[in-house]
Amino acid sequence: MPPFHRRSLLRRLPSLGTLALVGACTRSGAVGPAAIRGQEPDATVTMRLVQAGFLGSGGGGNGVLSFRGQDLPFGVLGLGVGGIGASTAEAEGEVFNLTDASRFAGTFARARLGAVAGDRSFGEMWLQNQAGVIMRVSVRRRGLMLALGGDVVRITMREGQ
Repeated sequence: MPPFHRRSLLRRLPSLGTLALVGACTRSGAVGPAAIRGQEPDATVTMRLVQAGFLGSGGGGNGVLSFRGQDLPFGVLGLGVGGIGASTAEAEGEVFNLTDASRFAGTFARARLGAVAGDRSFGEMWLQNQAGVIMRVSVRRRGLMLALGGDVVRITMREGQ
């Protein structure tokens, strides 16, 4: 393989890995209402996010996991496919399959659907990590963004508040 093609492929490997994980998650059907049917939530989350995209998308923010009487802060970093525009978002939701707070951090695959124009929005995100923890999150966005697709979201726990 010529050096140019080899370098080009190496630069694309992280993106290809993201696409593979997103595709596996969204095709498996594991993330969605059927995965939590009949379950009570184990915790709740709130998040503040900023997202921008043009075919690909990226964003980040922070949040708080409320689990067994404790408020645990975390950071969010995301990379994905599908979306155009820019928005800020506030999200809140429920967490399922969380038996220990240490299982919350990690890489979540995310399926999303939503739209925003000005201060009117709709949207819901379903996220599942490698430990089987599932989040169902309602999103309120501001800005101008159309979001349809999947992402990989990295959550890291933070010390203190």
